[in-house]
Amino acid sequence: MIGDQTGGRPADFTVGGIPVYGRAILSPMAGYSDVPYRAICRAYGSAMHYTEFVPVEALLGRPARNHFWQRLDRLPGEHPLVFQIFGNDPGKILAAAENIRPLEPDIIDVNMGCSTRRVSGRGAGVGMMRSPDIIAETFRLLTNHLDLPITGKIRLGWDDLQNYLEVAHILEDNGAALVALHGRTKEQKYGGEANWEAIARLVDSVSIPVIGNGDITTPEQIDQMLNFTGCAAVMIGRGAIGNPWIFARRSRSSLTFEELAAGIRRHLNEMLAYHGSPYGLILFRKHFKRYVEGIDGLDDLVESMVLAGEPDAFLSLLAAAEEWMAARAPGPMAWLQASRAVVETAGSGC
Repeated sequence: MIGDQTGGRPADFTVGGIPVYGRAILSPMAGYSDVPYRAICRAYGSAMHYTEFVPVEALLGRPARNHFWQRLDRLPGEHPLVFQIFGNDPGKILAAAENIRPLEPDIIDVNMGCSTRRVSGRGAGVGMMRSPDIIAETFRLLTNHLDLPITGKIRLGWDDLQNYLEVAHILEDNGAALVALHGRTKEQKYGGEANWEAIARLVDSVSIPVIGNGDITTPEQIDQMLNFTGCAAVMIGRGAIGNPWIFARRSRSSLTFEELAAGIRRHLNEMLAYHGSPYGLILFRKHFKRYVEGIDGLDDLVESMVLAGEPDAFLSLLAAAEEWMAARAPGPMAWLQASRAVVETAGSGC
């Protein structure tokens, strides 16, 4: 049962009866959307969370304490939480979903958007979009056998023969409660521009909520996508890595370095609390590099922080960086580079 976390205000939209309060959502990203980062983004305003995706084959046996089952961990009160799974066999997908049902996800989502070769090449992820009959059977089984909302995340299609409207209608006709659309094809991966017009067409074509995904890197773009497409919510992936403040509708350039450092400490503490030390610090390095991306003058300190083997050493270096930056530029970080480099491999698997 989801408690009232909103002071009684009405939900912005619902997913099969599950209320969602807010219109900006952290995207499922392999290697990034773990328990600690979801906690950080939720604190800044992310309205609904997806786990990292899990292959159904890893969920068919008895629950095991391995890295796949750990992707389904959650913090108390983390709602709404979507368990995201992927596969290409309807029977196995159903069996896996029934196996994880006792963990009480609010929603189960089938990933049909992952473009990596190891997933799509075997007919899972966006590879499912080449087999509409498999999609229909999968959602018919899931919605007939499970007592919670079932959703799907898709792309425009495999290539220029875009079949996202056909697939979305299949989802809706077979009981799906929501569809999320990344406005790119499999062949595009993360290149080029996301097609917001396609998201708008999808919104007009189905009666279930649509989440739009693609090219959201600033707070202003959240409202631009909402207004342009009419979608129920916006999903933010790579634009949120190292920038959870986007969910609070704050631009990164408006932060002081003191605020940035406080966010880094908070995230590191979450990583250490969940993963332990020093493993939590090691896993945090990829996040840290994105937090400080585009900041001039800190190269030596950043390199030392990335190599730090103990949390205390890292935090001492961060304090030194904070001191240096306070003397150099005490105000908001308008001196950041205007645009942050995009790491094309970050967040693969969503």
